[in-house]
Order: sequence, then structure tokens, then C-alpha cells
Amino acid sequence: MEGISFAYNWEVSLIEWLQSHMPEGFISFVSRLSIFGEELVAILVLGFLYWCLNKQAGKYVGLNLLAASVYNPMVKNCVLRRRPYFDHETINILRPVDKNADVYDIVAQGYSFPSGHSTTASSLFGSIALYFKKRALTVVACVLCLLVGFSRVVVGAHFPTDIICGWLVSAFAIGLISGLRRVIKNENALRLVLLLTALPGLFFCKSADYFTCFGLLLGFIASIPVEERFVQFENTRSPIRIALRLVGGLVIFFAADKLLKLPFDKEFLASGQYAALLVRAIRYTVISFLEFGVYPMIFKYTKNIGSKRDK
Repeated sequence: MEGISFAYNWEVSLIEWLQSHMPEGFISFVSRLSIFGEELVAILVLGFLYWCLNKQAGKYVGLNLLAASVYNPMVKNCVLRRRPYFDHETINILRPVDKNADVYDIVAQGYSFPSGHSTTASSLFGSIALYFKKRALTVVACVLCLLVGFSRVVVGAHFPTDIICGWLVSAFAIGLISGLRRVIKNENALRLVLLLTALPGLFFCKSADYFTCFGLLLGFIASIPVEERFVQFENTRSPIRIALRLVGGLVIFFAADKLLKLPFDKEFLASGQYAALLVRAIRYTVISFLEFGVYPMIFKYTKNIGSKRDK
């Protein structure tokens, strides 16, 4: 098994203490809080922003979220820190990253430092708070980030320092994009420069999470100018249309993922070979482009559904 083992003694002791002293029911509840840093919630929140509430907010949050999500595994593949339960038999893994894979498959489960869940939660909810600048959203964002970080420690998937670094990666991505905006006024040029900062990972990353996130970022960046030029959909406040757009987005996401896997052998896709990882990146590029560039084309056919007027 690949990777490097290192941890502060207090980190190991803290995880052991939490898992041995917290009631089983409470641990089960806390473990579910990890969902706020997972793919499904990120899709729903970003989809709600982009497809329904505020398209510009969706672009802002989406770029921050996906950039941070790419930088996270780039750091992981440099540090190569193994997860706590890999080397400490007294630590149990209660919520693995990939439930369908061997918990000790480092390609499927990813490295430990920094925490991907913490990066996702802080970049997603932090960006929302920064864009709308409302105190209540800032409080909610901080609470969710803390809960997600705590849950990842309790379930044995991360050391506390993984969580802290996950937050720092998110802050770096948001700060970098903000700084680039002050220097590069053309949004397409800014996105291209941002994509170039993510490209080096293709040459040294060996874990699936990088290729997933790189594909999502590439597809998102490619979809924005297409939507702006050819689609130009309108947001909606109609509850019925909001529900339809979210359900439709989820259906397309999971259906496209299944269909794009069909031409390939399951063992090849799960092998961790570089060719399989590239296929993964291409698959997620197509999915992301479909979601944000192509899917909104059908919104005009549902504009009369629902009683409330769009704003």
C-alpha cells in the first residue's frame, strides 16, 4: 500500500478517544454530517444557485468550488499522507470515501491530507457567504464547515490537521481567483489561466479524486461561454420549476455517468491505471459540460410551468 505515514500523537489519541467515548448513536448521527461535504449536496446546492436562484452566483461559487476541489488532490498527491485507519488498528473507518471499493484501496479512497470534504464544504458554503454578504449565511457556513470537519475526524477518515489544511486550500483557491480577477478583466482569459494552474496534476497525480475534479472544472469552464452565447437561460423562483430543474439535473448527472461507463470494462475503470484515470477525467468533463452548458437549453420549454413569475 502506497503513501507516507505521519501524525502528531495528540491526533491519534483524539480520534481514539472520540471513537471509544462517544455513544454509538451519536457517532452515527455525526457521521451523517459528512454529507455536507460530499458530491450529492455540492451538485444540489450549485445546481440550485446556477439553474434556479442566481446564475452569476452559480458561476462564482462553481469556479471557487471546483478550483479548490482540484487543488486539494494536487496537494494530497504531493504529501501522500495515509488515512488514520491505514496504520492505527485502534481507529475504525465508519464512512469511507468510496463505499463500493476496498477501504484500503488508496486510489479509490484517496490520501488523507488535506481533507476533501472540508475543502468542498468551506469552498461551497464559504463562497455563498462571500457572494451574498449576509451575516446569517456567514454563520451557517462557519457552522457547517466545523461540523463537516468534526465528522471526518470522528469517522476515522482524517486527522485534525487534514481538516485545517482543507480549509486553507479552500481559502487559497478563493483568494487566488479573487486576485486573478483584479489583474485579468476578461473572464474567459481568467478561466483559462485558472485551468492552467490545475493542469500540472495530470503529470503526477495518481488518485481518482484529482481526475474527477479536473474533469468537472474543465467541463464547467467550457460550458460558461457556450451558455452565455447560445443558451442565455433565465433563473426562476417557481417552486415547481425549481424542483424540475434540480431533479432533471440529478437524473442527467447519474444517467450520463452510467452511460459513459458502458464502453469500458469495469475492471479497467477500477484499475487505477493512468489510462483509466484519463477516461475518468473525460467522463466528468462531458458530464459537467452537459449539466451547465447543454441541460439549461431545455428550460425554455418549461417556462410556463408553475404559477409564480420569474424575477
